[in-house]
Amino acid sequence: MSDTLKTIVYVEDEPDIQAIAKMALESLGGYDVTIFDSGEEALGQIPEIKPDIVILDVMMPRMDGPTTLRELRKLPGYETLPVAFMTAKVQSSEVSEFLALGAIGVISKPFDPMTLSDQVRELWESARDV
Repeated sequence: MSDTLKTIVYVEDEPDIQAIAKMALESLGGYDVTIFDSGEEALGQIPEIKPDIVILDVMMPRMDGPTTLRELRKLPGYETLPVAFMTAKVQSSEVSEFLALGAIGVISKPFDPMTLSDQVRELWESARDV
């Protein structure tokens, strides 16, 4: 894992949410953000991008976030890449399920664009402390 959080892959199928998250993470956080609107597309590109963290929407057509995470873990070298989910489903049973899959945390939707980059950085830092 790199020493600084720089590169983020965000997988989200809603264009409005993509735009807000990208703007918040790039302008307020100073991160390089690559957005994909499907898990399949992200899995094909992640080895080239080499992100420091992946943020996955939970509910997406075709391949949902949990399935994307399971497939990501099968890629050589990505067994421990920090992954967080972003979802409106933040009941404790669902959060526990996401953490059991190996996610480092959950960001609730709707998120606050002003604090999103801080939330992502805190999750990434907590994963490094493990």
